[in-house]
Amino acid sequence: MPEFGALVDGYYRFRAGDYAAQKRRYDNLDHDGQHPPVMVISCCDSRVDPATIFDTVPGQMFALRNVANLVPPYQPDQRLHGASAAIEFAVVDLKVRHVVVMGHGKCGGITASLRDEDRGIRGPSFIDDWMTIIKQGRDRIVERAAADPALDAQRELEHEAIRISLQNLRTFPYVAEREAEGSLKLHGCWFAIADGELHVMDDESGAFRPA
Repeated sequence: MPEFGALVDGYYRFRAGDYAAQKRRYDNLDHDGQHPPVMVISCCDSRVDPATIFDTVPGQMFALRNVANLVPPYQPDQRLHGASAAIEFAVVDLKVRHVVVMGHGKCGGITASLRDEDRGIRGPSFIDDWMTIIKQGRDRIVERAAADPALDAQRELEHEAIRISLQNLRTFPYVAEREAEGSLKLHGCWFAIADGELHVMDDESGAFRPA
């Protein structure tokens, strides 16, 4: 398939370019392991690669990407929790000093949550189940939008999803403990695809402003 061939071509460019130029960095990462100071939780949308947006180098950022950059609440119920496992590893084992939840404009997961319609899948939908993480926030915004047609429900829910994810992060005991002692800081960001502008959440008000 030509699409996969393009990936292999990209690998050859990487191998001859950045890998060769940063060989010492890769050797150190191989020998010493990873010690990223930051974890970024972002959407798996192909348009919003956090490594590109933040212009990072290998070893600088531990990344978790999922639909709509959501964090579920802490649920030690013996089920499979990929996002929670990544958070545990980053905070407990890697001891990251910052966790950033970054949402983005025109998020498909947020759009699906707002539409709340049958997606035509036989049996249970993993996406529908996943988006219940923000159901209460979604219902509040849908109610507000019904009363105010000028409200941008899409952007409002994109922002609210970040706030909810930050709240859910604090339900993890090791996150709460480290934040309380000052060794971990949580951040909320939102990236505008249309103009490439990053907005940062104010900790006190929860409002988003350009960086």
